[in-house]
Formats: sequence, structure tokens, C-alpha cells
Amino acid sequence: MNIEKNKVVSLSYELRLNDADGRVIETVTPASPMSFIFGTGNLLPKFEKNIDGLAIGDSFSFTLPCDEAYGQPREEALVDLPMEIFRVDGKVDESLLRIGNQIPMMDRDGNRLNGTVTEVQAEKVRMDFNHSLAGEALFFKGEVIDIRDATAEEIAHGHIHTRHGCGHNCGCEEPGEKKKNGEDCGC
Repeated sequence: MNIEKNKVVSLSYELRLNDADGRVIETVTPASPMSFIFGTGNLLPKFEKNIDGLAIGDSFSFTLPCDEAYGQPREEALVDLPMEIFRVDGKVDESLLRIGNQIPMMDRDGNRLNGTVTEVQAEKVRMDFNHSLAGEALFFKGEVIDIRDATAEEIAHGHIHTRHGCGHNCGCEEPGEKKKNGEDCGC
């Protein structure tokens, strides 16, 4: 079986900055591979292009230039937010607002994004919402661990399901069941 659209692919890899000699950013082992549905737009397009057609056991090694990875840092991704939004019960958690700390947030449309604290002032916090690897070339070296057909349910949901739940970190064990808080899982 080869990697193609709507196949669940599991990879092990090492990610380095710039080239094969660059600093290691991430290591994904065969014991805990990265698994995803190929061709759903959840990965960098050029990453997918470089592994398209590979089979179980095949190795890969390639560099994505900055513009094919996360692009150049964008000035408009630097945002000043009012200190007020960081208050909980009238208080700001000072340990949260440390320079360099990444904070998970949501935009006005409910989309999740991570921001990095770059400056803290009395009335505002400057956040950088560029991807942490923006401006960097990325070198990947790895192996295809497994390939299987995605289920119709996985394709409909746009993510893989495991025997431990739907992958949403929602607390359900099986797609379609209720979360621990009684709400619908959404899967």
C-alpha cells in the first residue's frame, strides 16, 4: 500500500532547522508515530508532496525552504492585547505573562491559535501569533511506519480515530458518545 489521498499514514521522523546538520527541533519515534489522514490539508502541502506515493518502510529526507514551510514572519501577526483579557476573577496570573511564554488563545471566530508573549506593559501585552518556525527552513528525515485506509467516519471528521477516542482530547472513548461532562463529543 502506498501513501495517497484518504490513507491514514504513520511516520517517525526527526525535524531539524535548515539542513541535516541543524539543531534538532522534534523527534517522533516509531513507538509513538505521527499519524494523520493524507491529503486533507492538515499538513504543509510541500511536506505531503515529498511523501506522496511512499510505502511502508520507505525512508524520506528533504528540506522545505522557509517559503514552503511556515513562511516569513508577518508584522500583522504582532498584536497588542489589552491586559484586561488576561484577568481571571479580577487578577492576572503573572506566571502566565512571561516573555517567551506561549499561550493558547482563540480569535473572534473561535479558531485556536498560539501566541508568544513578547512584551508586557501595565495596560497591554504584545503577542506574536506567527508560527514559532516562521522564517526557518526545515529538514525532515524519517520513515513510513504504517499506512491504512481511513474509515468513512475518519474522512468525514477530517482526523483519525484511535481505540482511545476520537483524537479531539474531549474525554470521550468512542466517536459519538458523550464527553465526561455530558456534552456531545461532536465526532
